[in-house]
Amino acid sequence: MLLAVTLSALAMTLIVGVRYLIVSGAFAAATRVRHPGLYRGLDAQMRREIAWSLASAAIYGIPAGVLAWGWKAHGWTRIYDDVHTYPLWYWPVSIGIYMVLHDSWFYWTHRWMHRPAVFKAAHAVHHASRPPTAWAAMAFHPIEAVTGAVAIPLLVLAIPIHVGALGFVLAIMTVMGVTNHMGWEVFPRFMWRGPLGGWLITASHHQRHHEQYGCNYGLYFRFWDRLCGTDRGIGDFARTHARAAARNPRSAGGFGDPADRAVAGGGAGPRRGADRPA
Repeated sequence: MLLAVTLSALAMTLIVGVRYLIVSGAFAAATRVRHPGLYRGLDAQMRREIAWSLASAAIYGIPAGVLAWGWKAHGWTRIYDDVHTYPLWYWPVSIGIYMVLHDSWFYWTHRWMHRPAVFKAAHAVHHASRPPTAWAAMAFHPIEAVTGAVAIPLLVLAIPIHVGALGFVLAIMTVMGVTNHMGWEVFPRFMWRGPLGGWLITASHHQRHHEQYGCNYGLYFRFWDRLCGTDRGIGDFARTHARAAARNPRSAGGFGDPADRAVAGGGAGPRRGADRPA
């Protein structure tokens, strides 16, 4: 039994690590095409982001691997593989339930991470990426990685979900974690402006968190930020691109796409004290 559990944990760690490398690598490559020079001069930072992220992959992979073994061997979880176990309408509903609950967990643990003592002990590792890149999605101190790693395992112990729907949730989690940090807006404008953009989180919303710290804590949705008064709208990428241009004078003309600057709420950069955790 111990060997089987260990092998399952190692396999899941490998899956999480490879998934991170593939997705972050793909979006980093897209950044080189879309905004050449944006990450130039950040090699040391990106190596650090990759190292922290691969360490986080083990922290995410171990509980996932244990539960994967427990699901197959003993039925520990509420994951099901026969799509007819529940009505077909439950398949998309379960995805929505998982995303809402995961977003709520993320919002409140993220706010806790910004308490001064916790920020200094753990969350500062993530915010050391200035600006974050596509490699920063899992660049967490182990304390922070643990808070993230337990969310989905707790949900699968309590709430039924089809294995395919769970895979869809994990895919969304991975893509949003990467794209929210890449330094430009990859999604079409309707997803980050207008009525829909008023409730969804993309890079334009999360960028303001990395500039001002004490706001925009959500992962998928802006509900908790709006309800708790921590939503400060969407930012732009002018500051990030200007700093990249300053690092790379020859590339100065390659930054500041109009779509990046056309934002609601402006992009004036951080307020006084923005470099301090709230």
